[in-house]
Amino acid sequence: MERLLTQHPDLDAVFVADDVMAQGAMLALRERGRRVPEDVAVIGFDDSRAATACRPTLATIRQPFEDMAARMTRILLDQIDDPRRPVTSVIFDPVLVRRQSA
Repeated sequence: MERLLTQHPDLDAVFVADDVMAQGAMLALRERGRRVPEDVAVIGFDDSRAATACRPTLATIRQPFEDMAARMTRILLDQIDDPRRPVTSVIFDPVLVRRQSA
């Protein structure tokens, strides 16, 4: 985060790979005098408990993990039943969980 802020001092938003790392990004921003979300919007990924444990609460991307696991199990069982069955690709829509950080 320090290098990113040094290279891009006009940075106004950051998308971070997971919620815990996003908390670290918010801390680094505060240490540099940047306010979240007034100066820099921060969005994490996972919608973990960490997203609601920080202040401001973290906007994040939620993946439908239960739906993904159920669908994967169904595809695997179908493939076991019929190994010649064509491979199935499934795309799940992520959800933006709006909170205070963005």
